[in-house]
Amino acid sequence: MPMTINVREHRDVELRRRAERVIPGGMSGHLNVKGLPEGYPQYFRSGDGCRLTDVDGRIYLDFMCSWGPNILGHRHPEVEAAVRTQLDLGDCLNGPTPHLVDLAECFVDLLPGAHWAMFQKNGTDATTTCVTLARARTKRRKVLVAAGAYHGAVPWCSPSLIGVTAEDRAHIDTYVYNDIESLEAAAKAASGDLAAVIVSPFRHDFGVEQELPTPEFASRVRSLCDEADAALILDEVRCGFRLSMKGSWSVLGIEPDLSSWSKAIANGYPLAAVTGTDAYREAASQIYVTGSFWCGGAAMAAAVATLRILKREDGPEKMRSVGQRFRDGIDAQAERHGVILRNSGPPQMPLILFQDDPDYAKGARFTQETLARGVYLHYKHNMFLSLAHTEADIDEALRATDAALGVVAREFG
Repeated sequence: MPMTINVREHRDVELRRRAERVIPGGMSGHLNVKGLPEGYPQYFRSGDGCRLTDVDGRIYLDFMCSWGPNILGHRHPEVEAAVRTQLDLGDCLNGPTPHLVDLAECFVDLLPGAHWAMFQKNGTDATTTCVTLARARTKRRKVLVAAGAYHGAVPWCSPSLIGVTAEDRAHIDTYVYNDIESLEAAAKAASGDLAAVIVSPFRHDFGVEQELPTPEFASRVRSLCDEADAALILDEVRCGFRLSMKGSWSVLGIEPDLSSWSKAIANGYPLAAVTGTDAYREAASQIYVTGSFWCGGAAMAAAVATLRILKREDGPEKMRSVGQRFRDGIDAQAERHGVILRNSGPPQMPLILFQDDPDYAKGARFTQETLARGVYLHYKHNMFLSLAHTEADIDEALRATDAALGVVAREFG
C-alpha cells in the first residue's frame, strides 16, 4: 500500500526552510534532492542494514546505499565494533594509528597490481592524487579523460564549469569510452606530453545507459599507456570491491599503474585510498598531499573490518546474485506490463531507464511510485546493492516495482 506523502506537513520541509536561511541553496552537491522527483526526503534519522528511516519516521528499502559507501549495509555490527574500539582510544591524533599499516597491507595483499597504498578522505582526493603522481613521475602534463565521465568535484574534473577557468582544464583532453580510435587520436594529440589516461571500470555517466568495457578497449588503454610510458589510472571510487576483490579490471587481465578508491572501502566512514605499482613508489614518496583528518583511526579501523568481511563473505558475488534477481524480476514485470526498459550495468550497480523517455518523466513517475511504497530508487543514476540485501528484500522491492510499472503503463500507454 503506498505511503501517503504530504510534503507540507513534514519535519523534512521545516529543515529545508531553515537550511535555506543558513546554507547557500539549502543543500549542495549530489545529495541535494531538488534534482529528484517530488516526495523524496532530504533529511534522514537513521540507517540499519538495507533500510533507511527519514526524519519523519518513514522507512525505505534502500537501493542507493548512501550513493555507494554502505557496501555491507548501514551500521554493520562488526564494523561498528571496530570503530567504537578506536574511538574510545582516540581518532584524530598527532599521527596515524597502527590501522594505517594494517590497512595498507590489506590493499597490497588483495590487489595483485598494488605494491603500496596511501590514504585520503574522499574520492576527489584520490583521483587528484593519482593525477599528481602521474605528472610527478612522467614530468608531463596531459591527462586523457572519457567525455562525460565523473572523477570528482574540483576544477580539473568537475562536471560544472561554474567558477572553473580555462587554465584549470588546459591539460585535460577527452576521448570516447570504448572508442579505440578516439582514444588513439587523443593520445596522438598529446604525444610527448602524455602523463596519464584515467578511466572508469565501466561507463557510468549520469543519465545514460551504462556500458561495460570491451576487452579490446581495455587492452588498448593498457598498451597505449605502456607505449607512451604514461600512467593508466583506474578510477575505482564508485565500483571498487563491488565487482571484484582483485580490482575491477582483473577479470579482463588488465592491471592499472594507479587506482583511486573511496566510497565503499570503509562502509560509510570517510576514507579514500590510492594504490600503485613500484614504478610510482618514488613519486608517491615525494609529492606533497596531506590533510589533518586523512589518517583518522576510526575510519581506517572500519576499512580493515570492511575488507575482511567482503573477502570472507565473497561480497562481490553475493551482491551480483541479488542484483541479478532484482534485474530479472523487473525485466519480467516490464514485459508483462508492456513497458520497455533499458536495464544496464553490472547487476551490483543497476541503472533502470525507460525507452522513449527523453525528459525522464517515466523514470520519475516510476520512482515516485516505488518511494511511496517504501522502496528508495533513483531514476537516472546507477544504484547500488549491498551485502545487507537478501532475496526476501529483493522480492519485497519487486512487489513495489510491479505496482509502479503498472502505473507507468497506464499513464504513459
